[in-house]
Amino acid sequence: MVSNHSDTLPKHVAIIMDGNNRWASENGLPGVAGHKKGVERAREAVEFAVKKGLSTLTLFAFSSENWGRSSAEVSLLMNLLNSALKEEVPNLVKNSVQLSFIGDLSQFDEKLINQMKKSEELTYCDSKNKKLDLVVAASYGGRWDIVNAINAIKESGFNKEITEDEFSNFLSTSAFDDPDLCIRTGNELRVSNFLLWQLAYSELYFPSILWPDFDDNQFECALKEYSKRVRRFGDKSNFQL
Repeated sequence: MVSNHSDTLPKHVAIIMDGNNRWASENGLPGVAGHKKGVERAREAVEFAVKKGLSTLTLFAFSSENWGRSSAEVSLLMNLLNSALKEEVPNLVKNSVQLSFIGDLSQFDEKLINQMKKSEELTYCDSKNKKLDLVVAASYGGRWDIVNAINAIKESGFNKEITEDEFSNFLSTSAFDDPDLCIRTGNELRVSNFLLWQLAYSELYFPSILWPDFDDNQFECALKEYSKRVRRFGDKSNFQL
């Protein structure tokens, strides 16, 4: 299972969208400006993914650790998420993009939870017409996902030795293939508790920019870099010095 073809595109791209506050600070703007620009870039990333024919795009919108930010910033982020859903759902429907949320959604208030569920229902597509699965990780943490899967296994009454494939079926991403490529902006070289199980063999790409500067050209650069990678998935049979 080795790939090094120059035209290779990932089927599933995951993005850790980091750097909104720093971008705003560097540009002499209030933090809200950075987050609003970040939402704009997320919209562009979805449109670009559809244009390139990707199967799945996962965006890390709000981590379980983000609840530790100031109440004012958390409130701002919740309002932006709610507004973005109302504004973007018609475009998602128009472009046959199916929206799904993963994470501990019970942490959000009832109004936002209902908006999330409504957005998922409105964007539902049958497999024949769907152009992209858009997965938004909100109140999500990789460790939470793994612990949640273990608890779900216990509750299911599963009492035999479990395989990796069976374990994956209990994760919040069970409906999707693991990411082929994970992009992390913000000049940080870590995955920050994002999809810890699912990123085991993903290619990692760390552009030296903040998320509000991640445009279509930057996305294209990431895909070109991916096409140069040789994915062995631990197989040493094709290893060359």
